[in-house]
Amino acid sequence: MIIRGGGRLSGDIRVPGDKSISHRGVILGALANGTTVIENILMAEDTRRTIKCFQDMGVEMEMDGDSLRIEGVGLHGLHESKDELYCGNSGTTMRLLSGVMVGQKFSTILTGDDSLDKRPMDRIIIPLTMMGGSIKGVDNRYPPLHIEPSKGGLEAISYSLPMASAQVKSSILLAGLYGNGITRIEEPKVTRDHTEMMLKYFGADIYSEDGFICMEPNGLLSGGYIHVPGDISSAAYLMVAGSMIKDSHIIIRDVGVNPTRTGIINILKDMGADIRINNRRIANLEPIADIEVKYSSLKGIEMGGEMVATMIDEIPILAVAAAFASGRTVIRDVEELRYKECDRIRAIHDGLSNMGADIEELPDGLIIEGGATLKPAALDSHGDHRIAMALSIAALGAEGESRINGHRAVDISYPDFYKTLWKLSQ
Repeated sequence: MIIRGGGRLSGDIRVPGDKSISHRGVILGALANGTTVIENILMAEDTRRTIKCFQDMGVEMEMDGDSLRIEGVGLHGLHESKDELYCGNSGTTMRLLSGVMVGQKFSTILTGDDSLDKRPMDRIIIPLTMMGGSIKGVDNRYPPLHIEPSKGGLEAISYSLPMASAQVKSSILLAGLYGNGITRIEEPKVTRDHTEMMLKYFGADIYSEDGFICMEPNGLLSGGYIHVPGDISSAAYLMVAGSMIKDSHIIIRDVGVNPTRTGIINILKDMGADIRINNRRIANLEPIADIEVKYSSLKGIEMGGEMVATMIDEIPILAVAAAFASGRTVIRDVEELRYKECDRIRAIHDGLSNMGADIEELPDGLIIEGGATLKPAALDSHGDHRIAMALSIAALGAEGESRINGHRAVDISYPDFYKTLWKLSQ
């Protein structure tokens, strides 16, 4: 993909449906009784993997326009797949599906592509085993995951997450649907709460008590209508582009603004971005709004701790914003990025360095001295959708042509990303 920098961005657009909410809608729609219709579902590589896994277990799903219709089979209506359940590159699919599968009466093997098979799964294996689940991986840490029926059934646990992870939390909650007793989870930092919201929307008995997320299984989820808002993680690339490229003005419609996901907006405002949230409303318990972004002079800041816990996926694009800001930006406490589709700390460091940015790699983050004039370069996505999109936005801010190797990685979460950039550039 060739990116030509130097022009302004302007337009009124929408971004794809939220990936996290789409995954969870498919999972709970399959496990609910009755029909679920998911409007504006993200049909990208990752979510297609979740859909296919449930279809392989006998759940009927059919697309109608941009809506997915699911005929739920109930908590105990899944059937053993003839083949392994292939999760592709989707860590969300594997981790959340593991929580469902430990509660089934049949055996399952969850596998992924070469990248996913190198990502650690012990963070779910440990708590699911504590609940009585029979789940094993390579070296008890990596996929493929072999799951057998629990001999004595699952028992609820009270579990303090050793590290903040919405995927681990969600896996335990989904297993808790099959457990005996009240599942209690304590988070070291608040993470995205889409699973809790959707469980509640589908009728689960879930609540907060004394700092714990608590859920008591009631044996029944009821299907319904879900509208998936635009993905704020996808909108983040356009928010940064609109903020850093002169004379830009972008309106992004119908974006999810769940408070556990809006850290990117708060950080950009701290950096001096001109961002306004308009037309707030609620759909299936999730807040939605329109986001308006105008060019402004960004400045460097320090970020870490709870500030970054809710926006780990947005760190690569924030590094790009920092490269175009004045002054120093320090990003800490994001070591988890080293265990994503690629080592995202190393990948964004190398990409921006190739463009002439003054950037230093830390064990758990980055130090960026902003203000250098970036030059076009040959850039590598490392097969990671978030690196491909972040470096593409950086290329828009450089005079001349940059080349993005492996640009099709964007299909994982934002298949029309380059079409959107083309539309905004006209």
